[in-house]
Amino acid sequence: MADYSKEELWELYEQLPEDLKKATFSEEVGQAIQNICGKNSIADDDLIFNITKNVGYVFLGLLSPDEFSSVLEKELKIEKNKAEEIHSQITMSIFIPLKNSLEKLYGIKIEIKETTPTEKSSLKPENKDGYRELIE
Repeated sequence: MADYSKEELWELYEQLPEDLKKATFSEEVGQAIQNICGKNSIADDDLIFNITKNVGYVFLGLLSPDEFSSVLEKELKIEKNKAEEIHSQITMSIFIPLKNSLEKLYGIKIEIKETTPTEKSSLKPENKDGYRELIE
């Protein structure tokens, strides 16, 4: 992805809806990215910075949320499965709350991907105790 001058970025920023402006400099968004990177064993500060920068590019209209996973994999050289997982987590925690504005900005529909059957089954608590007492 090309680098942009500060002037170009500010010009784009000024045209954004308020929720995207707020998210661009949000401490909560930054913390969410840090947490997601930590969960996915990414500790390299330069890599975290580049992930954050690309989330910002999504907010500014420069990188479609649909293309975000591809950028993680191809440009930032993150393994495909890890890139998809990071994309999924960022979509759920950052992009979905801004869904309406991002859909208008890109003219796309942001959808939540269904979890795989193994993920669904792991969310159910295991009930190892089969004993049930009769209530009278």
